[in-house]
Amino acid sequence: MGVQVAYLPDGARLHLHHGPIDLILWADTQARKAAYAFAVERFSGLLEELVAELPLLRAPAPQSPEGPIARAMAAAVAPYAPLFISPMAAVAGAVADAVLAAMARAPGLTKAHVNNGGDIAFHLTPGTQLAVAIAGAPAGLRLGADQPYRGLATSGWRGRSHSLGIADAVTVIARTAAEADAAATMIANAVDLPGHPAISRQPARTLAPDSDLGARLVTVDVGPLLPDESARALDRGLAAAQAYHARGLIGAALLSLNGLTRTTGAALAPEPELLDD
Repeated sequence: MGVQVAYLPDGARLHLHHGPIDLILWADTQARKAAYAFAVERFSGLLEELVAELPLLRAPAPQSPEGPIARAMAAAVAPYAPLFISPMAAVAGAVADAVLAAMARAPGLTKAHVNNGGDIAFHLTPGTQLAVAIAGAPAGLRLGADQPYRGLATSGWRGRSHSLGIADAVTVIARTAAEADAAATMIANAVDLPGHPAISRQPARTLAPDSDLGARLVTVDVGPLLPDESARALDRGLAAAQAYHARGLIGAALLSLNGLTRTTGAALAPEPELLDD
């Protein structure tokens, strides 16, 4: 089936679907029609563009793909070499970035965002801000146009992608959604208790034969953990997040496991609002 385009019941958000890609778009009313037209134009052929380079994108970084989205994926994961990470770790964020960039061509657009399964790229102009409700964080996160961050992503073993770690969720903000996507993947992988008997793992290829993770063991279940064990796992992930923050790769991260949280980077603000305001 080809590209599907439909407004959601609220009449404000647009749903774009093609194969495994599901995007929810929102743009401010003044420029909405033009922004969505640019988005649909960019979305057409996007999946084929990625499929053409899949073998390269599933290989460990660094790589030199040709397409603009593929190049953004490779650039987002390159800072984590020589640790294992393939450009596919940034695919959802990079797609969101690309569609948002098309929307930003609409004259007069002041605020917009593209949500690709929880990996979000957003457009802000001076005087605008974005307040985000984050699972596991009662305080939420507020971002202003004066900050350099335009991407947010979440990863964890319960998500739609496989994880090497046991985090319930790791949410990251970064300069782009692709960069946030890659960092969230790496931090979530680091939240772990290697060899713990309560953690069940399987080779990624047994769950998805074409997975870029190959024979690497991914988490399929996490049994009961003692509070100090959950804390120890989170601290492993926090150390990674702090290192990435110190290198300027992320703006902030929130890690959660079994009701416990860790944060680093930008402060979380009170009274979060929903993205689709």
